[in-house]
Amino acid sequence: LVLTIVIAVVLDFLYTVVYLQSSNRGKIDHVYNTKNENFDVVILGSSRANNHFVAQMFEDKGLKTFNYGMSGGHLFEASLLLKLMMERHYNIKNVILEADLNLSNKHRDNGISSKFLPYLHQSETVKKHFSSEDDFLELYYIPFYRYIKFDGRIGFREFYNTSLKKPTNILDNKGYYPLINRKGNMKNNIVNLKPLEHNKYFEEIKKICKDNNINFIAV
Repeated sequence: LVLTIVIAVVLDFLYTVVYLQSSNRGKIDHVYNTKNENFDVVILGSSRANNHFVAQMFEDKGLKTFNYGMSGGHLFEASLLLKLMMERHYNIKNVILEADLNLSNKHRDNGISSKFLPYLHQSETVKKHFSSEDDFLELYYIPFYRYIKFDGRIGFREFYNTSLKKPTNILDNKGYYPLINRKGNMKNNIVNLKPLEHNKYFEEIKKICKDNNINFIAV
């Protein structure tokens, strides 16, 4: 048992050290490992933001822009990403939040949110954001548990590619990811979707923007 605990602690340390040095694999690690960025426009949201807001169109108008939309993400992740930007002293003039379908959802997306977990012990912002989750105690206190539970996202394969500093295309096109030659189904039936009377994470985003004099635009 002692040997197992020691191995788990060592592996947890190694994985975390590698992820703490990464800034070219995705939008979350890029934000975590950059500071003092200046943007006229930051775009947040799910795939509807990621695949449809062309950042270059804003740039062509003289507005420094990046699309931080994350396919599959919910407002849980959008709020936390904006909090990290504030923690990293980003200067942002406008936030465009694609919120439509996610207003009816107050839960996290396990896949996207797992990308924040390597920073659980290093960032008070990440820790606090996850603290009300049902599995927080296991994620925080059991060594290497988070890397095992979300192996498909932050397990060995991602650890290996990150250690080699192998880039992805996620940050290309200023974060915009076009759906080229793909037949997507955008005809979702949203009749039964009802926005929550109080969506915690939507309200958090609004408050962050207000407190930091950021013009907030929800679409």
